[in-house]
Amino acid sequence: MNDTAQKIKEKVDIVDFLRGYLTLVPAGKNFKAVCPFHKEKTPSFMVSPDRQTWHCFGTCATGGDIFTFLMRYENVEFFEALKILAERAGIELKRLDPAEERQFGVLYEMNAIAKNFYMDELRKSPLATEYVKKRGLKKETLNEFEVGFAPNIQDALTLHLIRKGFSVTDIERSGLSIKGDRGGYFDRFRGRIMFPILNHFGKTVGFTGRIMPEFDSGNMGKYVNSPETAIFKKSKVLYGFHKTKQAIRDASEALLVEGQMDFLMCWQDGIKTAIATSGTALTPDHLTVLRKYAERAILSFDADEAGLEAAERAIDLCAQFDFDVRILAMPSPYKDPGEVVEKRPGLLAELMGKAKPAMDFYFDKYLGSGADKKMNKKSVKAVLGKIKKLSSTFERGKWIKELSERSEFSLSEKDLTQEMDEIKVEEPKQAEAAAPLHGLPPEKVLIRKPASRHEMLAENLVSLAAAKGDFTAITPHLNYFPPLYRQIVAVLNDPEVKADPELKEFASALSLRSGLDMTHDEGVLLADLKREYAREKSKELLREIKLAEFKGDDQVLREKLKELDQLSRELHN
Repeated sequence: MNDTAQKIKEKVDIVDFLRGYLTLVPAGKNFKAVCPFHKEKTPSFMVSPDRQTWHCFGTCATGGDIFTFLMRYENVEFFEALKILAERAGIELKRLDPAEERQFGVLYEMNAIAKNFYMDELRKSPLATEYVKKRGLKKETLNEFEVGFAPNIQDALTLHLIRKGFSVTDIERSGLSIKGDRGGYFDRFRGRIMFPILNHFGKTVGFTGRIMPEFDSGNMGKYVNSPETAIFKKSKVLYGFHKTKQAIRDASEALLVEGQMDFLMCWQDGIKTAIATSGTALTPDHLTVLRKYAERAILSFDADEAGLEAAERAIDLCAQFDFDVRILAMPSPYKDPGEVVEKRPGLLAELMGKAKPAMDFYFDKYLGSGADKKMNKKSVKAVLGKIKKLSSTFERGKWIKELSERSEFSLSEKDLTQEMDEIKVEEPKQAEAAAPLHGLPPEKVLIRKPASRHEMLAENLVSLAAAKGDFTAITPHLNYFPPLYRQIVAVLNDPEVKADPELKEFASALSLRSGLDMTHDEGVLLADLKREYAREKSKELLREIKLAEFKGDDQVLREKLKELDQLSRELHN
């Protein structure tokens, strides 16, 4: 597998590939961009054509190769990334490691077969067909999103997959079948309308099953989801995103709804920017993906208490990712977007246009209005806590001003800001980086802070020379450099030179980081470096002079005084 991955890396240039995701700007011999994995204004994301690697020198401090980038950006596992990149490289995956094939390929294949099985069963079942029709789903929508039906039979799918040649062990591993206490196997989904969950590349990775009323005994979940597997992480997958991501990118906004039925009804009503979570609360992983496509998140939740609590959690999380968060309120008597679409087609798009800022939602909830006004210290602090979570300084200032104007306690903006500063809030959550499952070592970038101004100047000079790919301007002055940086220049000039592995890693990091800041003037840096060298050398000579005086060593004293005199003249010049 490592050989295949290496061949792909040799054929697919990382710079060309990343240009499909990022705006890369030349930075010496490297390229830089705004990091897609955290919010920043100044580019800290570096790409090395020579090493075919990338690294973020900002908050993320993560890096890797073309595989790790694709896995993290698209939230896919290695096997999926391998197939995508192999296709781009024109490499046929004939000889896959059997363990890798069994781990991933079999799961994709079984889920695809299960999806077709459920679709066939829906067409065969008058009961299920009538149910989805009553729920307002049209035939075109059912076909578009490959909705199916799991018959209320103990092991219909399990036997179907066995007949297709799959082992019961793999069927259980896929989550489609469950092993009973007595050793037998039965289908996880029975008597349910089936919604296949597709990853961002349109591959079926799992299912959500909605129980049919006729088969609901009252002691089972209305919705059941596939368990997490090697190809399905529900905290990362957004339902319908493979269909709506381009429309979301074009509009720079997304409508977040709670379930598959709401999503499908939105789609039918012409709203192509909706997405839904797959049986889980909104997560940082979801928002990490979504933030690359949209600036505005319109949240729609059920109008009950549980829905309002879910809305508050989602608002706080979205605010940490710097979304412009809006709340779509359900007008009475409708409880969710699906019902709005069913009863009043076209109304939902109108409501989206009237969605109010999330802070208005908080002001109404905690401060109330009119007869329900509840302005007190506790409610004001609650709103201040929400304002503090906003990542934009401008937005925080705007809402502090609004709160000051509403306050019955005559609190100034300054007073409110001081009160807000004392409130402790949770740090913004970040999505976890995809693990390098392909057996290739993750990109190691050794970050070492300069120990002195002398080292800092030397590092800037080496970095500038590395960005230009030309060390001739600094080579004649290497005696002024700290010993560590003389060795680094030697390594960068000749990668084959023998050196400590850690030193080589540090040199490699400097080379990759070069180009982040090319505004330095080489001549000014060199002059500053020489002055700093002279100052440090002067301190060292003064210590040696005092020691020679203490010992009464006149010869050493004369030599050191002479060196100090020469150095003083040099420093003066």
